[in-house]
Parts: sequence; structure tokens; C-alpha cells
Amino acid sequence: MYVGRFVVVGPEVGAYRVSSRSFPNREITAREEALTVGPTDDAPETDNPYVSYNCLRVVETPTGETAAFGNGSHVDPIAEKLELGYPARDALAESLLALDYEKDDYDTPRIAATIGDDGKALIGTVRKDALLVETVDEPTLVATYENDAPEAFDLEANSADAAASEVYDHEFEHAVCAAGVALTDDGFETAIENGN
Repeated sequence: MYVGRFVVVGPEVGAYRVSSRSFPNREITAREEALTVGPTDDAPETDNPYVSYNCLRVVETPTGETAAFGNGSHVDPIAEKLELGYPARDALAESLLALDYEKDDYDTPRIAATIGDDGKALIGTVRKDALLVETVDEPTLVATYENDAPEAFDLEANSADAAASEVYDHEFEHAVCAAGVALTDDGFETAIENGN
């Protein structure tokens, strides 16, 4: 089954996977303050505004650290609102509502999640017909297609590496790359799986 891009989040671990039929030549790279999805060196040129974006950021908030991740440019305003002290629910809801679903041929939803260093996790999506933001206490998935409302997901990983690998290897079709994040005793760790 093809569900497009998806996020999975549990109370202390999460992951984001790029699945794509249209733009498979992409990878995630670690930059100073973010994990970034972008074209590989051999990717054909495109002017599609949804191909490159920060997909995961860990930011310092007034109460500690929070990880924010998702499928597009809305990850940055979510992270910025968290840094300003917005509650995670408000940062997700306001940013998803402001940027709205992607205005492409498929009205692609925007999806995102946060994990606080208190282990509190939230997941959200904005679709053409709804804005949903929920607190989660078990691993939960939301995808851009098919599974476009939060639902329970069997995630066994307890580290960033394991989370990135597990979602990358999941049976959903057309895996391109994945990022993982996990809360540890020393703060957040992140990981990248580019499948090579």
C-alpha cells in the first residue's frame, strides 16, 4: 500500500519517512540545527517547492528541549513557536493551519509531530477537510494518503537509529529515506536512514 510520507510518534521516540513515486531521488542530510530532506546529486532539476525542507528540528524551549518533525516547511514555524514558549499543541495547530495543506495536484496534507523532554508527544495533520491535533500515549501514525488521520501503529523501536530503520523498512511502498528521533537520558538523539 502507498501512503505517501508519514510520521510515527510515541511518548519518547518518533520517526518520519519520505515515500515518493514522483521524486524518489532524495536524501536526508544533517545540518547544524536540522535534518533536511533534499535532492540527491543525480536528481533531475525541479521547481517543485515541496521537494526540499527541514524535516526534523530539536529546539530549546523555555521549559526544556522539544523535537518537531514533519513533511514540509511547516516544521520551521512549529520549531520557532516552541522556542518562543508556545505549548506544543498550539505550535502544531497554528503552524499547520497557517500553512494549510499543500496546494499540489493531490491536495497533500501536512503532517507533523512533537516530543517534549517530559515524554509528552503530539501528532497533527491539516487536510483539505480537517485540522487534527492529538496527544498520544502509544505509537501513533499519520500519513499524507490513505491513513490521513492519527491511528495506532506498532513501533517497536526505542532508539533513533532503530526508529529510522524500522519505518524505512516498513512494508508501505516506495521508501526513499527516513529520520528517527528518541529521548535519552542525555537529551534527544537523531538518526538518518537513506537506504544506501
